[in-house]
Amino acid sequence: MRCNSFNLIVILFLFLAGCTGRPEADSSRTVFRYNESSGITSLDPAFARDQANIWSVNHLFNSLVQLDSALNVQPCIAKRWEISDDGLTYRFYLRDDVFFHDSEAFPGGKGRKVTAEDVEYSLRRLADPALASPGAWVMAPVKSVNGIPAVKAENDSIVTIELAKPFPPFPGMLSMQYCSVVPREAVVYFGQDFRANPVGTGPFRFGMWKEGVKLVLLKNEHYFESVEGRKLPFLDAVAVSFIVDKQTAFLEFAKGNLDFISGLDAAYKDEMLTPSGKLNPKYHGRINLISQPYLNTEYLGILMDGENPVMEGNPLTDRRIRQAISMGFDREKMIRYLRNSVGTPGTHGFIPRGLPGYAESAGYGYGYNPDKARQLLADAGYPGGEGLPPVVLATNASYLDLCQFIQSQLAEIGITMKIDVSPPATLKENIARSRVAFFRGSWIADYPDAENYLSLFYSGNFTPAGPNYTLFSNSRFDGLYQKAVNEIDDVVRSRHYREMDSLIMEEAPVIVLFYDQVLRFVRNDVKGLGANPLNLLNLKTVSKNNPQ
Repeated sequence: MRCNSFNLIVILFLFLAGCTGRPEADSSRTVFRYNESSGITSLDPAFARDQANIWSVNHLFNSLVQLDSALNVQPCIAKRWEISDDGLTYRFYLRDDVFFHDSEAFPGGKGRKVTAEDVEYSLRRLADPALASPGAWVMAPVKSVNGIPAVKAENDSIVTIELAKPFPPFPGMLSMQYCSVVPREAVVYFGQDFRANPVGTGPFRFGMWKEGVKLVLLKNEHYFESVEGRKLPFLDAVAVSFIVDKQTAFLEFAKGNLDFISGLDAAYKDEMLTPSGKLNPKYHGRINLISQPYLNTEYLGILMDGENPVMEGNPLTDRRIRQAISMGFDREKMIRYLRNSVGTPGTHGFIPRGLPGYAESAGYGYGYNPDKARQLLADAGYPGGEGLPPVVLATNASYLDLCQFIQSQLAEIGITMKIDVSPPATLKENIARSRVAFFRGSWIADYPDAENYLSLFYSGNFTPAGPNYTLFSNSRFDGLYQKAVNEIDDVVRSRHYREMDSLIMEEAPVIVLFYDQVLRFVRNDVKGLGANPLNLLNLKTVSKNNPQ
C-alpha cells in the first residue's frame, strides 16, 4: 500500500477501530462491515473475475452504463447513447461532472475530470493481450482494426464503439466491472501495483488494503450521483474483513461486528432459516432477510469429447445414461432438505428463472422419474445397472452434501457414482483443462441476456479460451446461436434461445440441479440494501443508524 503521509495511516487506523465495534470508536462515523471468506486478489477492474473482486471493484469504479435492480441498462458515466439502425455503431455522450478520485498519480494529487479518451484507453487496455485480462472476451463483439478495438474518442465528451456484427446484449456487457473507466496516469504511475492502488470514479475511494486482513474504502465526497436531491453515498466508509472460516464469520455477524452475510452455507443455514426457507422467528426485529431469484444455474457437467483419454470407456458418452442420471434424483427433495427450500429445482432448461427464454412452460427439462431412468439404462444395455461401470463426479467440499444425496438416489436405480473432492482452485483448473469427465459447476450471469448461458455450448467457445467446459459441439446449435446473436428483434431472438435450450436438454451435456436464489441477512440498523438478480453488492444508497 502506498500512503501520502503518516496522517493517512492514522486516519485509516481509526476507521479500522470503528470496524471492530469497540466503544472507543467514533460513533458519528457510519461504517458498513462485511466479510469475504474467499479473499480479494485484485482491485484492478480488468481482473474482476469472481464475486469478491467484482463487489470491491463496484464500490470503487464506474462504467459507461449500469444496471438497475430489474437489470435494465441505465446511464452512468454516459448520460445517454445512440445505436445506429444497423446495430453496429454505438455513440455515448458523457457526463461532464465525473471526476477520478484524488491520487498521487495526478499532478498536485487532485483527481481530474473523466473524458472520452479515458473510455477509449480503458476498453482498449481491457483487450490488450499483454494485460491478459480474464475479461478480454467482453471486447470480442467490437470491430478490430490492426488488432486495436474500434473504440474512438470523437472529442472530450463523445466516444463511439463499432461492432463487427450486430450484438444486442452489448450494452449490458458494458455494465460489467471489467469495463470500468480507469485513468492512464494511475495505471502508468503504479504499474503492476495498480491492483493494490486503485483510482476510479466510484462512490468510495481507496483507503488501505492489507491482504488477508482488512480492506478499507472511504466515502468519495465528490461522487456525481444523487438520489432525491441527496448526494451519494450515505456511508462514511466500507470495511471488508477476510475471515476464512464461515462459522467464525457467522459468529462475528451474530455479535454485531458484521452488518450482513450473503448466501446459504451449512455453517448457519439451520440456525438462520426454517425448513421452508423463512427467517428463524428468534431473529425477527434484529435481522432482515432479503431474497430474490438469482441468475445462477447450478449443474453437473459432462465432458462431451469422446476422444479425450478421461472419457475412454466412460458410460457418460451414451446420451441415454446422461438422461437417466438427470431423471434419477429428486430435485424437489434435495432443495427442501439440503437447502432449506432456497432455490428452484432445475427441472427445466439451462437458462435460469428471471431471464427471457426461461422454460417453465416450454415442455422440456427433466423431473424425477426413476422408472423412465431404469428404462433408459436397459435401452443402453445395462438392465438394472448390471455391468454399468461406475461414474466419478468431481466436486469441492462445499457441495459434498448435494453430491452425496444424488449418489444415494442414483444407487437406487442401479448407477454407481463415486465422488472425488478437490479444493475449489484445483477443481476449477481441472475443468478448464478438460481433465475431469464429470463435474459440478455453476454459471452466474455476467450480463442479463440468455446468450450468456447458451455461450457455454457454442463450439467457438471451447475451454480454456472460452466457457464451453463440456466441449459440446453441435452444428444445429451453432447455427441457431449465430442467428440469435445477430438478431435485433427480441421476440425472434428469444425463440432461438428456447430452441437452443431445448436442444441442450435433449443432448444432456449438463444436468441442471437448481436455479439459485439471492439470500442476504442484514442487521436491522442498515437501510437501503436491496438485492438484484446478479447478486451485485451496491452500497451507494445504503445508510446505517449510528450506534447508541
